[in-house]
Amino acid sequence: MELASYADRAVQLVNTADPYRDQDRLTTVDDARALLSRQGACGRLSHADLVELRSLRHRLRVVFDAVEAGDPQQAVAVLNQLLEQYPIRPQISGHDDTDWHLHLAEGAPSTAAAYGAKACMGLAVQATEVGMDRLGVCQAAPCRDVFIDTSTNRSRRYCSERCATRANVAAYRARRREAALATSGVAT
Repeated sequence: MELASYADRAVQLVNTADPYRDQDRLTTVDDARALLSRQGACGRLSHADLVELRSLRHRLRVVFDAVEAGDPQQAVAVLNQLLEQYPIRPQISGHDDTDWHLHLAEGAPSTAAAYGAKACMGLAVQATEVGMDRLGVCQAAPCRDVFIDTSTNRSRRYCSERCATRANVAAYRARRREAALATSGVAT
């Protein structure tokens, strides 16, 4: 089992909110169901699951923001608290004519707790195997989506190609504007 792949759950959960633009895509149980179904993890959901997922989302955001701020100790402290709150409950399974494989969080008290255990474990594995500095926040203002940098040279700065393109075009236009002002004799 590739535990690091569960880190995508943390990224997707955090990216359901953009507190800097006051956007939230996790306000209803149906929103939570849509999020979990993208991971093939949809069980019975209640309003309590929604509340728990929103709380988990906020705490996972703190992890990414702490890394961005250069405070990996804070990120580790929060992540350790989350691992304690959402312990994994591994179980070997062989269903649907598949080989034996490991499931995490089987028997968790709620669907949100199962999702949380997998997301936190995946993020912890990523952070310890490839480094805390691989947890990133998009540098294309105003986007604040998070990502995990899996590039070979640790150079990823944007959450997506769309944001990278937008930032590059904005930088190009700013350089052109500055050059035009310089040639016209107007001081910047």
